[in-house]
Amino acid sequence: MCGIVGYTGNREAQEIILDCLKRLEYRGYDSAGLAMVSPGSLQLKKSIGEIAVLESILGHMSGTTGIAHTRWATHGKPTTENAHPFLDCKGEYAVVHNGILTNYMGLKEELLKKGHKFTSETDSEVFAHLIEDAPGKDLKSKVLSVLRLVDGAYAIAVIEKGKNEIVAARNESPLVVGVGHDENFVASDVTALLKYTNEVIYLMDKEAVRITPDSVETFDLEGQTVKRDSQRVSWNLEDAERSGYPHFMLKEIFEQPRAIHESLLGRLESREEDSFFKSKFPSIKIIGCGTSYHAGLVGKYILEELSRIPTTTQISSEYRYSPVTESKPLVVCITQSGETADTLAAAKEARRRGCKTLAITNVLGSAITREADHVIYTRAGPEIGVAATKTFVTQLIALYLLGLELGTMSNTLSSERRRELIAGMRSLPRVVQSVLNEASKIESLAENYKGAHSMFFIGRHINYPTSLEGALKTKEISYIHGEGYPAGELKHGPLALLSKDTPVIAICVRDHTYEKMLGNVREVSARESPVLAIGSEGDQDLVKYAEEVFLVPRVDPLFSPVPIIVALQLLAYYLAMKKGCPIDKPRNIAKTVTVE
Repeated sequence: MCGIVGYTGNREAQEIILDCLKRLEYRGYDSAGLAMVSPGSLQLKKSIGEIAVLESILGHMSGTTGIAHTRWATHGKPTTENAHPFLDCKGEYAVVHNGILTNYMGLKEELLKKGHKFTSETDSEVFAHLIEDAPGKDLKSKVLSVLRLVDGAYAIAVIEKGKNEIVAARNESPLVVGVGHDENFVASDVTALLKYTNEVIYLMDKEAVRITPDSVETFDLEGQTVKRDSQRVSWNLEDAERSGYPHFMLKEIFEQPRAIHESLLGRLESREEDSFFKSKFPSIKIIGCGTSYHAGLVGKYILEELSRIPTTTQISSEYRYSPVTESKPLVVCITQSGETADTLAAAKEARRRGCKTLAITNVLGSAITREADHVIYTRAGPEIGVAATKTFVTQLIALYLLGLELGTMSNTLSSERRRELIAGMRSLPRVVQSVLNEASKIESLAENYKGAHSMFFIGRHINYPTSLEGALKTKEISYIHGEGYPAGELKHGPLALLSKDTPVIAICVRDHTYEKMLGNVREVSARESPVLAIGSEGDQDLVKYAEEVFLVPRVDPLFSPVPIIVALQLLAYYLAMKKGCPIDKPRNIAKTVTVE
């Protein structure tokens, strides 16, 4: 949620900052603002709406140091007054902030008593006024003294009138430093900086940085120097751009064969030798939010089938409320960004309970990688579209790899079955490409359902969570209410909602649930609901029961969620496109949720 960019160097900063900020618009787009160190003053411009609106009112703001922000509203409505950056009363300091301060009301009351004037409803404005009052002769010391007063999550960047420097810090909200030549950057995400540098420093919680055009200094909140080496990011600018596609989401759907290939590369040829997997785990608990939670639900079936270890799945925000047991499960934390607040909190709680933790994430150096005992990186590359696509599929790949490893270590997986599974995983890029080659057919199918107000997605066993993810993709970008359901539960209530105006997407692959699914399709058809069945290549029976059929390549049932979800992603995309929805910027949601 929300995006921060800061630049200090020897070039005019306005265009550079705006260019970087646009690459963070997926993190929030209800308001935006820019503050610039200019001769004799701090210039500030803010607007409601997308960055393009801000850009239209800027004119030319001269200066070589500045900070900017694109907002996803938490405290206060989306208004120009609530947009960042914020100035202190004297106009000497400008601040941008991501996160939520839990003690801001008490701090604000004290500041009001001292005569400070507030212009917004946000918690973030407190920072600017605190810095104005803070002891210290330089910006670094003032910011550090303020950080010792506040509680909660923050990523902040601060500039001062007349100074070509930025002081920034993080706690439970992402912030990276970009290291350039005679210029340096801060940003919420690496993708903002790829055009200008691929050398980054990942700050850890309760760490700060002071950057000037020719220096980077990292330190803790006591001001003690912390050594942080820069890391070279393997992503490039093309990875973070649309490359001719009309939307990032479509580009990222079509990148899935490569993402799967990259996530498998070098991992099937040799066994994992890490001692972590030699531990005996009595059970496994998978935690995640949204799409990552759905990947975890698929993972439950994968891990139980391959390792025979009892596995449960829980939404991250609910984990802390679960009882502490004597048994210490392996806790698998799934988070695309590695910064999801609820999943980070759950990971910390799991370690407090004495559980071993394993993280599945897409971002090197992200917060979850420092919390977990072991990490599996998904290698999906940057994902800009708010609706997760390739990161979901590569999370499944990570879970297949984990299942292979645990199954081998627990001797529940025969050599022959392991070879079969490895061969099946090697084929997945080709399988997904086959689905993508039929995108035009899915686009035609979407025409039949674009007028629906509500849709049901049904499946059984490993494809019940696939139906949940298909429904989520549909509701978040097309604004059609999508409900995923285990097909066997239809008769326990949902049948009351079915009618000729309620399409049902039924996942009917040739596995041990096939006959039961055919019965469910007949059950739906009897209520006159139109049925789109997703089946296995070569199936000649589905056409007898469903109005429309889309067939995906036949794979081992364990791998069936992969081609099916690609078809459902395309269906959601084309539904949204035909309705004219803002596909990469769905209303009210943002890509990375770093508040609880």
